[in-house]
Amino acid sequence: MKEQKFTITDDTGIHARPATLLVNKAGQFESHVELHYNGKAVNLKSIMGVMSLGVPKGAEVTVTVDGTDEEQAIEGIAETIKEHLGE
Repeated sequence: MKEQKFTITDDTGIHARPATLLVNKAGQFESHVELHYNGKAVNLKSIMGVMSLGVPKGAEVTVTVDGTDEEQAIEGIAETIKEHLGE
């Protein structure tokens, strides 16, 4: 299992457009991918799950990946977050 923390710096947090980018990226991998925020975890392949978290600017989130392609998945998701949402 791989795990990485990120700080969301986008002014509007994880809103519809970047959430869609994250879900699409996570969907490219076979591994199970979760987004953790504020004591809750959702499947990162579910747009409704991601949006339900209401992640604001400045929030720290954790992504966990478990599966056969977890290394590629965590790298791809990290790149997407850094490009569109934060660090």
